Amino acid sequence: MNSDATSHGDAPERQPDAGTEGTGEFAFEEQTPQGNPRFGQMFPVLTDSEIERVLRFGTSRSYAAGETLYRAGGASPGMFVLLSGTIRYVRRDGMGHRGLLRARVQRGEFTSDIGMLSGKRGLVDAEVMENVEALVIPPDRLRALMIAEAELGERIMRALILRRVAAIERGQGAVLVGAPDDARLVALQYFLRRNGHPHMTLDVHDAEAIALLERLTPASGDMPLVLCANGTMLRNPDEAQLASCLGLIPEFDPAHIYDLAVVGAGPAGLAAAVYAASEGLSVAVFDCRAPGGQAGTSSRIENYLGFPTGISGQALAARAFNQAQKFGTHIGIPLEVKTLHCERYPLAIELANARRIAARTVVIASGAEYRRPAVEGLARFEGRGVYYWATPIEARLCRNEPVLLVGGGNSAGQAIVFLASQVAHVHVLVRGPDLARSMSRYLIERIESLPNVTINTGAEMIGLEGDERLERVHYRQGDGLERRLGTHHLFLFIGAEPNTSWLRTCGVVTDQNGFVLTGTDVGAVAATRTLPLQTSVDGVFAIGDVRSGSTKRVAAAVGEGAAVIAQIHSFLATRADSAVIRSR
Repeated sequence: MNSDATSHGDAPERQPDAGTEGTGEFAFEEQTPQGNPRFGQMFPVLTDSEIERVLRFGTSRSYAAGETLYRAGGASPGMFVLLSGTIRYVRRDGMGHRGLLRARVQRGEFTSDIGMLSGKRGLVDAEVMENVEALVIPPDRLRALMIAEAELGERIMRALILRRVAAIERGQGAVLVGAPDDARLVALQYFLRRNGHPHMTLDVHDAEAIALLERLTPASGDMPLVLCANGTMLRNPDEAQLASCLGLIPEFDPAHIYDLAVVGAGPAGLAAAVYAASEGLSVAVFDCRAPGGQAGTSSRIENYLGFPTGISGQALAARAFNQAQKFGTHIGIPLEVKTLHCERYPLAIELANARRIAARTVVIASGAEYRRPAVEGLARFEGRGVYYWATPIEARLCRNEPVLLVGGGNSAGQAIVFLASQVAHVHVLVRGPDLARSMSRYLIERIESLPNVTINTGAEMIGLEGDERLERVHYRQGDGLERRLGTHHLFLFIGAEPNTSWLRTCGVVTDQNGFVLTGTDVGAVAATRTLPLQTSVDGVFAIGDVRSGSTKRVAAAVGEGAAVIAQIHSFLATRADSAVIRSR
């Protein structure tokens, strides 16, 4: 059965609240200073002088007792700064369960979490207890406040981020129901985790899930089920349907012309967005999956400047994502770019849903796609034992079992170290004679110290075997003998291929491997390419892993993201000068 919002392709179903809606009864779980050491940072109270400083960014409004400022899963007009009266926060999940989070929010406190920077939907119900006067600050003015009032903005930003972290830890919001090893369920979990969206998962064998399924009576093709916080139920949805239900996809004004459209939200693309938006350019960023690109899947990056204890790829991506939002970047995730139109100026990005976004310049930061080896049976086991990244989701699926990992680069090394702490044994296949050719020394030394890691060099995977799930992997080593290893879990880290198929109609010149040529490397038009990161097409630039000759490191990608903005300013200035000359 094809994925659809419902089993019949109708509008998504709305489930009645099941529980204590309107009764005043709660599963009491109020957050208190004693229960959270970071309570003061999560719920700071603005002083009267600080309230005076923020008044110019919002509009004062009044609300009567019993009203709701906004509801979980619903739209909010902005962040509310309480001037008088009290409200309470109530947690409500997709099944209608309610829990009291804060019983008394009063003068000087403010609502919302980090999603408010881009106008995302609420994660809690904010209910008026005593008549309230509040300052309502819409998302664009909230971003302006954070920039104009840097110290105060930092406190607010920290609070909003910590609230989102707490929501993720509580598992509030969307409820996913399915079998733990269901490939579609794992994909949805991975999507929500990468995008930092709170959710919880119910195993179909749990008592609560069984009771729910008895009431909903889903068909065999309906699983997994997703219950969004607003009560909408999705049957076997794909990532785009889930994102739409949760309100993750923003609206783009088709009449607006952006100064810059960035395709790809990896380190390079997010860096370009941050630098461009902070310098006053209007910026849109598109990615078909999640912030961070391949770097976002790394369990720990330890050689990135400024993080001596290391940082996970997802955490680094989340910081960059929030920073881009702070400066007003419009980010569309998950939105797939289908085509770049460059036959006229301004340029145009065409999305998979046929919408077009106009831009004066475009940065190609689409990175690379995971390489799939030509091994018989591979496609059959994807999502059923074959993985292209190693996160806590995959680690739970193979805990205390042996796994096989293929690859010898830094991404493979980070995955080996992470998995070794979670699984019984990590067997590694490396095509070359050793790891030194493609892996950083610090990772090699760490791997050599792990007692449950076996490295097989000069090895090549040649086949997979199994029925409903992966059972065995066949490989050959330098002696020519075929061997096999029994495992249910295979991790592939064998590099990537440039994600450039969407450029075919535009004529952007690439090298023989499909990576985008820039600057003096573009060939016939090289004499006109004085901007090092400009492609063969005017106004189109390329950065990061997708660019031919780039250094495949996070720091290098971020550096190119910063450097390209200076070149874009130069290009836009030249276009402006040309327009003035033509008008004379």
